[in-house]
Amino acid sequence: MGFNWAKRLACRERFGRVVLADIRPPPQPLPSHCEFVECDVRQPLQFDGLKPEWLFNFAAVHREPGHAPEEYFETNISDAENACAFAEKVGCRNILFTSTIAVYGPLNKPTSERCLPCPATPYGISKFCSELIHKSWLGRGEGRRLYVCRPGVIYGPGDPGNVLRMIKAVRRGYFVFPGSRNVRKSYAYIEGLLDSFEFVMAREEKQLTYNYVERDTEPLGTLVKMVRAQVGARIPSLTAPLPVLLAIAAMAQLATGGRSPLHPIRVRKTTSSTHIIPELLSDIGFRFRYDFAASLKDWAVKSPQDFC
Repeated sequence: MGFNWAKRLACRERFGRVVLADIRPPPQPLPSHCEFVECDVRQPLQFDGLKPEWLFNFAAVHREPGHAPEEYFETNISDAENACAFAEKVGCRNILFTSTIAVYGPLNKPTSERCLPCPATPYGISKFCSELIHKSWLGRGEGRRLYVCRPGVIYGPGDPGNVLRMIKAVRRGYFVFPGSRNVRKSYAYIEGLLDSFEFVMAREEKQLTYNYVERDTEPLGTLVKMVRAQVGARIPSLTAPLPVLLAIAAMAQLATGGRSPLHPIRVRKTTSSTHIIPELLSDIGFRFRYDFAASLKDWAVKSPQDFC
């Protein structure tokens, strides 16, 4: 999803020239002031004649499940090393790096930036190592700035993830609550995330590490009610015991040879609270433009096909 973030940030026209680098070409045409360069972040970065004002490092292997443990480390740590080496080589003094709330480990309580990172998965561990690599780059030169964003689960136009799957399931009448409706879920709307990027880029601190989610973390039942209102759903959403849903997910994996998006690990994730607090942004005056209901309305205007 990093490419989607980069393209949407480029469309805001903050910069006169934007180079988007990825391992595969973009699926859609780019704005006229943007160009694409193919690259593999696991290898040293080579961009002839390019000395960027800002380096945005959005690359990551992140889907869980979906990769062998070593793949998270191979890509995410190599990416951090190669991105920082490139910035060092060309004299780029500003980096914005997207990490993840997975660096905090299991989220059993409200979690702000004051909480100690304690990652428990290959993804979370590799991203925390990447944070440290970027901070090492920061300390090796004068006049450098580093902003590290730890976003929650991203949703919005161009993102095919959990929230879009929930919207489609609710609209089609097959969404089922896996146990309690009171599990709290923190999500991050992509347009709000990009607002946060522009906000911190305009500041003068040498280093900031901040969480990004929409400020009001709601129970899953409330989120589903908002989705139902947005899509005009009439079929009620039922509740089923977790063991039943786990069994269904396991059978779906067997029936599809592991290709079904319904996976036991993802089912379990829906039963775990993620109550992230974006305390630093609140403290320094960032204006959150979206709650969940407002983000759905904005999304439906910008990408109506996602609600069909």
